[in-house]
Amino acid sequence: MDKLTDEQSVEYRDAFSLFDKRGDGKIDSDQIGDVLRALNLNPTEAEVKKIIQEVDPNGRKRVSFEEFLPIFLSVSSKKEVASGSMEDFIEGLRVFDKDGNGFINSAELRHVLTSLGEKLTDDEVDALLSGIEDSQGMVNYEDFVKMVMSG
Repeated sequence: MDKLTDEQSVEYRDAFSLFDKRGDGKIDSDQIGDVLRALNLNPTEAEVKKIIQEVDPNGRKRVSFEEFLPIFLSVSSKKEVASGSMEDFIEGLRVFDKDGNGFINSAELRHVLTSLGEKLTDDEVDALLSGIEDSQGMVNYEDFVKMVMSG
């Protein structure tokens, strides 16, 4: 993804411009994460903090589109490498499927989501599990992964 098409460049610049509140072609450094997310990337808060620290150690800089674009391309290329496929996530949850029937205990899933990786809050987990838990407190993890990945 080193070379951008003209169409991509216009799309990225347009999204960037939406965050340019002063009209000077720049955004505040603390908006980098918001712009990345607006462009369909999902960097972690830790990744965003690291980027901002590298770009603007003092926390006062405004960043031009020309400075932002290499950041976007870097995060985008990492996403392509790091983003797991649906099958990867299903395989990861299969470890908790003790009976091999496609279901895992919602309490175990809640524990995983609130304590491993980028931890979710209890409210976020409640929202995710709402309506997909059966009467025995079990979750079909393939359906869960499909639902989460479809947005």
